[in-house]
Amino acid sequence: MLLGVIADDFTGASDIANTIAKGLQPHGGLRTAQFLGIPTQPSPRDVEAGVVALKSRSVPVEEAVAQSLAALDWLLAQGCQQIVFKYCSTFDSTREGNIGPVAEALAAALGVRGVVACPAFPGAGRTVYMGHLFVQDRLLNESGLQNHPLTPMTDPDIRRWLGYQAKSPVGLVPHGVVRQGDLAIRAALAATENSMVIVDAISDEDLVNIGSAVLGHRLVTGGSGIALGLPANFIKRGLAKGNLGTTNGVEGPEAVLAGSCSGATRGQIDLHKADHPAFAIDVDRVMSGETTSEDIVAFIRSHRGRAPLAYSSATPEDVRDMQAKYGRDVVAEKLDGLFAETARKLVTSGVTRLVVAGGETSGAVVSALDLGALTIGQEIDPGVPVLLSHGEKPIALALKSGNFGSPDFFVKALKRLSGR
Repeated sequence: MLLGVIADDFTGASDIANTIAKGLQPHGGLRTAQFLGIPTQPSPRDVEAGVVALKSRSVPVEEAVAQSLAALDWLLAQGCQQIVFKYCSTFDSTREGNIGPVAEALAAALGVRGVVACPAFPGAGRTVYMGHLFVQDRLLNESGLQNHPLTPMTDPDIRRWLGYQAKSPVGLVPHGVVRQGDLAIRAALAATENSMVIVDAISDEDLVNIGSAVLGHRLVTGGSGIALGLPANFIKRGLAKGNLGTTNGVEGPEAVLAGSCSGATRGQIDLHKADHPAFAIDVDRVMSGETTSEDIVAFIRSHRGRAPLAYSSATPEDVRDMQAKYGRDVVAEKLDGLFAETARKLVTSGVTRLVVAGGETSGAVVSALDLGALTIGQEIDPGVPVLLSHGEKPIALALKSGNFGSPDFFVKALKRLSGR
């Protein structure tokens, strides 16, 4: 293994695994596997890039740091020459962490400074200019992310936001330097005394130049876009054979589970339920025990073959009301547990194609399924690939971050999961 990734949630892990497996022409990508949690066994020998998916984005800081350092130890034991700490392209974190503390702990363990921090993903409308993060044409704090139920992003200046979390000052490589190319970026990083450095990026070309500039750096941090230029560093030096192509899908019964409250996911739900059966999960009934995983499983099984959907998504106002009524963490834990148990029962009952929307929901689902290493298949939409397990009974998954995917994503994903 040459390139190792520590991802702070499961959908983000799929996102960057997709980026690494695709790579860019003419060099292509690396042979990539996604691991759900920290593996207890060595990686398969043909894996060139390993992505360890953690559920560490919104856990206590000390727990996130401990998980990430354990993942680092495993990746280094597999031979990784470079580590990427992957977080969301909207820098999802509270003022206390977890991005800054985890990044600094990894930097300290590797003995490095001048570590790039770049969440930009222009393909999904995320850009960084003068240290400020934009979503499409809006500043981060005006994009809807200020209403995130767990990590509301109220400040678009990510240098300042990371500065709250970090122990030392945070630097900046502005776009005026970035547009000069990889040599200028490399020189700026080499000259800095800062442990962490925000690097502007407004295009894929910028990200490729940043990737070239960090050749030989032990640690890089950012969104999935930061990996655009990394596979070529290994392939051009003859260290990697490269990705050998995509894999087929899996036929069989299907289900869609949506726990994200993002505007994009709510739109996808509205479009899907207009033509497909949908089960709206009422939080009050879940909290009282009136709605259980058995109810959802029975609904999905009764509509097999019609792309049934179960969802708990709600408006920001409704989410705040439920959190005020029951407590934010209590609601999140109850819903995560419900989706986890539902997914486990669905797979046991024969479901082989599963689409999951929402980072926290995806983390709960795949943790419950315990599928081991997943092969990266064809891309469904930017940042969302097909994931294939290789147990006795293969499972095909699509794990979608809340704001990702086209309006018809659910139908498109189910089709891709079958190999079509």
